Amino acid sequence: MAMVCLTDFEEYAKEHLSKATWDYYAAGADECCTRDDNLLTRTDTRTTVQGTEISFPVGIAPTAFHCLAWHEGEMATARATEALNTCYITSTYSTCSVEEIVAAAPNGYRWFQLYVYRDRKLSEQIVHRVEALGYKALVLTVDVPYTGKRRNDIRNQFKLPPHLKVKNFDGTAGPEEYGIPANTLDPSISWKDVYWLQSITRLPIIIKGILTKEDAELAVEHGVQGIIVSNHGGRQLDGGPASIDALSEIVDTVQGRIEVYLDGGIRTGSDVLKALALGAKCVFIGRPAVWGLAYKNNYFLYASNSGCRNVAEINRNLIQFSKL
Repeated sequence: MAMVCLTDFEEYAKEHLSKATWDYYAAGADECCTRDDNLLTRTDTRTTVQGTEISFPVGIAPTAFHCLAWHEGEMATARATEALNTCYITSTYSTCSVEEIVAAAPNGYRWFQLYVYRDRKLSEQIVHRVEALGYKALVLTVDVPYTGKRRNDIRNQFKLPPHLKVKNFDGTAGPEEYGIPANTLDPSISWKDVYWLQSITRLPIIIKGILTKEDAELAVEHGVQGIIVSNHGGRQLDGGPASIDALSEIVDTVQGRIEVYLDGGIRTGSDVLKALALGAKCVFIGRPAVWGLAYKNNYFLYASNSGCRNVAEINRNLIQFSKL
């Protein structure tokens, strides 16, 4: 039998040591209650985002076109996050409709990622759709006045295969880019659009794409409920700061007035721990979710080994900045 974890070695030792020797190593005092309590201790990974409890501080960032990776696409993602009891931010550019996603996981906790379009009616219609479907927040992406220059997409002449559509735009006519109506994004988006959104919905508004303390302060002043520190996975502007490098400054600026989250570059449990230690309330993973790796995240191991029994005990004392 392959020896792949501590339990394997424990079982092997019990089988091959004499009873007296095994009992000596394994023994506790009297009824062994304290010994057994040690084994029962678990890291509490629960946290809350926007007042809702989730099972651990890793959610799914908005990523487009899940059906390219698996035929059930965003419906499968929704079912997985429902089973794990965490937050799924549905992308505007999903290859399943918002209605299909809700039907696939009716009890899931979902936010909706939104762009502001030149035709405000287009944005308004989808806001009303997701609000009626029970989505719990709007995540307004603010770092895409124009789509970034992605060289490999240009070389590959990337487009969605004919059997896939961006379902939330079904019925929209005209030329397309990346499978969506071309030239729909409004490059003139400004902070006034936050007030406009607040006038058409009661949903909390979370701003995604903040990387400076100045914009963080403006977000607070404009009454949003959260910030996602994000550089769009490096897909928009090459040479910008890594999300983790911008996090501390933004947390210090916000001073707990609104919740701060982070996406970009989260690949291991220790990455999650670092982000939480620097003040993020929760992190969101994009590419790893598409790769199907979210369930294998080993944050629990790193949190336990750091001596933290729950999320509230994670703080900056865990971080040596020179080693980030």
